[in-house]
Amino acid sequence: MPYGSPRDIQQVIVTAEAIQSRVRELGEVISADYAGRNPLLVGVLKGVIFFMTDLLRAVSIPVEVDFMAVSGYTPETRQHGTVRLVKDLELPIEGRHVLFVEDMIDTGLTLNYLLGNLRMRAPASLEVCALFNKPAHRLIDLPVRYLGFDLRENFVVGYGLDFKERYRNLPFIGTLSPDAMKK
Repeated sequence: MPYGSPRDIQQVIVTAEAIQSRVRELGEVISADYAGRNPLLVGVLKGVIFFMTDLLRAVSIPVEVDFMAVSGYTPETRQHGTVRLVKDLELPIEGRHVLFVEDMIDTGLTLNYLLGNLRMRAPASLEVCALFNKPAHRLIDLPVRYLGFDLRENFVVGYGLDFKERYRNLPFIGTLSPDAMKK
């Protein structure tokens, strides 16, 4: 396996089949809600690439896509929601219907900062679509219009979510074994 040994995964939390089914459902709802509006889907690299790709395949209306990238987290920046943009959007969003696509909402601090940044650019609308949500970790209440799954586990990998840049390519969401967390 390219992501490591089968011993690395302690438990599968969300199966690949469940993820793909929910992504198709989200794509159908988004297609209906944004029909005739040519929305711009915005995501933050790197974790969102798997979800964004599958969601785009599930959306049946014309859409455009753009990406942002933010600096890595340190314990201090994570607690305060401080974000440094490494890559900004290439497309203008003024007057556009923007759907912010997020792989995981944890504390909500980074997402809150990015949404504030985007609101200052005067989009016609700005909504959030998140595949995974950890409501128990939330420090800021954020409106999420489209949601895939609520998760309770503290740390998960797969489907774009990583541990030291590994395990993103797993088709499911799982927890790592204690030995894998030491690697």
